[in-house]
Amino acid sequence: MKKELAKVLSVSELTQAIKEVLEPNFCSLFVKGEISNCKLQSSGHLYFSLKDAGSQIQAALFRGHAAKLARMPKDGDQVIATGEVSLYAPRGQYQILIRDLQFLGVGELLIQLHQLKEKLQARGWFHPEHKKALPKFPKRIGVVTSPTGAVIQDIIHVLTRRFSGFQIVLNPVKVQGEGAAEEIAKAIEDFNKYNLADLIIVGRGGGSMEDLWAFNEERVAQAIYESKLPIISAVGHETDFTIADWVADVRAPTPSAAAEMATAEKANLLQFLQGARKQCLLRLSHQMESYRRHLVTLKKHPALSSPYGVLAPLIQRLDEFSRRLEILNPKVKIQEHKDRLRRLQEHLRSLNPRNLLKKGYAILFDEMNHSIILSSKHFLLKQNFKVLMHDGVVEAAAKQVQEHGTFL
Repeated sequence: MKKELAKVLSVSELTQAIKEVLEPNFCSLFVKGEISNCKLQSSGHLYFSLKDAGSQIQAALFRGHAAKLARMPKDGDQVIATGEVSLYAPRGQYQILIRDLQFLGVGELLIQLHQLKEKLQARGWFHPEHKKALPKFPKRIGVVTSPTGAVIQDIIHVLTRRFSGFQIVLNPVKVQGEGAAEEIAKAIEDFNKYNLADLIIVGRGGGSMEDLWAFNEERVAQAIYESKLPIISAVGHETDFTIADWVADVRAPTPSAAAEMATAEKANLLQFLQGARKQCLLRLSHQMESYRRHLVTLKKHPALSSPYGVLAPLIQRLDEFSRRLEILNPKVKIQEHKDRLRRLQEHLRSLNPRNLLKKGYAILFDEMNHSIILSSKHFLLKQNFKVLMHDGVVEAAAKQVQEHGTFL
């Protein structure tokens, strides 16, 4: 009896059999490898090979999953692919349908970054009390960056636009690649050693984590921490954070912002002075206008338009007060009394009998009682009497008494 012949399979049957065995057993797996021959189709799907030193396998990353990645993969990326094995029957080719990619380079760097951050934080390098205040009016601003990049141009543009009268001292360095961290640290140390600046801006433009990695090196962190000069860290874009940012005295989101921070106090002072100048000019203008209106009002005042009309009553009152003062003046009163006394003396002199006697009059006295004889009726015949004249006395006797008589 002949041996029973084995079942003959078609290519499709064999492929399907393999598919049924392969796919259920490799429906979720992680594969580590390097991407090569990466091609992006117009449909948005991505096809590439995943290889290592001994072999390779085709991979497909469809548009929906590709959109969820942090960045698109490229040749040379070391990745861990998450997906499933699929057999493509028309070609009899198995491949990996990828759902997610973890970029091994970034992952390893993130681990290193986290470890260094915890290490330096434990040392106290991030503590606020270690931060130095920025000088208010720096005269020399040091810059540690690439001499050919846009960063130095942005910093120069901002500083010169805002102010003048200070120096920008550039210490050129590599900002990425081998030796960059050492150059950056050495530049910071030189600024301190030779006292070349009042503060230092350390930075570069944006880039990937790998591009910015020099600023995550402990060598750079130590130079920043030990710096006696205040340091502003300006690495990458606003969302980028490096070890240098945490250790620095001030972190700026961009190099241009760092330039503004370096001159913030001076800018505030200048703004204050400009505002004060405007305020002074405004107040001076208002005050001058007030004085002008006051002068116009004074010009219309009667005291200026007709001064004598205003002064006349005052002059009259002054004269009146002067007269009163003269009256109340003791010398004036004494003189008045002297004048009155003089008039009384003259009056008394005029009443003095001797003055009348000089005019030819005489006074008759009774010889017996010395009384004045005022009438002829008082005379007796042969009565003796005395006649007082201005220059002497005459004794006489009455021979005859004749009333109402005359000399003639």
